[in-house]
Amino acid sequence: MADVEIGIGKSARLAYGLDAVGIVPSRRTRDPADVSLGWEIDAYRFDLPIVAAAADAVTSPTSAIALGRLGGLGVLHLEGLWTRHEEPEPLLAEVAALGAEAGALAAAGRLRELYTAPVQPDLIGARLLEMREAGIVTAAALRPQKVRSLCPYVVAAGVDLLVIHGTAVSAEHQSRRTEPLNLKQFIGQLDIPVIVGGCASFSTALHLMRTGAAGVIVGVGGGLGDDTAATLGIGVPLATAIADAAGARMRYLDESGGRYVHVIAHGDLRSGGDVAKAVACGADAVMVDSLLAQAVDAPGQGAVWSMEMLHSDLPRGQWAQLPASRSVAEILTGAGGDAVDGVANIAGALRAAMATTGYATLKEFQKAEIMVAAGG
Repeated sequence: MADVEIGIGKSARLAYGLDAVGIVPSRRTRDPADVSLGWEIDAYRFDLPIVAAAADAVTSPTSAIALGRLGGLGVLHLEGLWTRHEEPEPLLAEVAALGAEAGALAAAGRLRELYTAPVQPDLIGARLLEMREAGIVTAAALRPQKVRSLCPYVVAAGVDLLVIHGTAVSAEHQSRRTEPLNLKQFIGQLDIPVIVGGCASFSTALHLMRTGAAGVIVGVGGGLGDDTAATLGIGVPLATAIADAAGARMRYLDESGGRYVHVIAHGDLRSGGDVAKAVACGADAVMVDSLLAQAVDAPGQGAVWSMEMLHSDLPRGQWAQLPASRSVAEILTGAGGDAVDGVANIAGALRAAMATTGYATLKEFQKAEIMVAAGG
């Protein structure tokens, strides 16, 4: 791809967000009943390519269980309110009420206060046990800064999938203050599959794949409520980031002799169309936050915020109220809800997009033709 000259001495690649691209219909269509939305990572198979983000507004033990029974995967953040407080539900209700009465800044300030409580190792075991006893695939997330100290409690609790997730994670972190986490060595010592992210470039995705990760999360920061781009100036349009990571996946598949690393897209995915375009750009699954946070039965009670509020030096992110009118089941599968409107029945929208363009599986759909709107 040719570079664009920004000015004398600086050029850059063109990059595209999901809004700029569209999926091109092929020469055939297909019966939606013949379309499979299933995907696998390591030994685990899911009926839906939907991963609930490791964010307190989106995933609690209860919501992870509900999502698991619908065929998706919920990732519990083990540095969130669920492991800092015995009973986080009343605290979340307090934050929601404060936001409604005093505004977003007050709600965000109260959340930051709640996150100053220490993580309690016994609560890590209790929350994961609750999820495991429900019979779902148990997934939990830690930030790179805390993974070495807290991982022993996670492994002891019998987690199935470990997610190491930060704003932007690299395989070559450097520091003069602390001993950097050697991701390749760390992952190699674990007997459980690890998903790592976020990343947003071909080279970073390839390096993360070489650590032995089972999957990489593509996208810098999170969705609605995240202000990484505004605060740090860091961000890559998601369509290009996914396509670059998919290219890295093919490179690594060749150099490793056939080891397939899954690409999980994470960003401001707001509709079934966004999910479909993410898969068509090369994603195996999508990690969503605002889509599920707006459910009436979401842990955040209809609000969303970034887990970057946990950052010790530069806590950031916004608390935002969303229009909550549907359940998680209605948003994902349309169960008991109304017709598809972009937010209801995300799985149905993805299935219809694949059927309309003639693809039977997610891997086939990754080969769909994409076009960019003029000026997009």
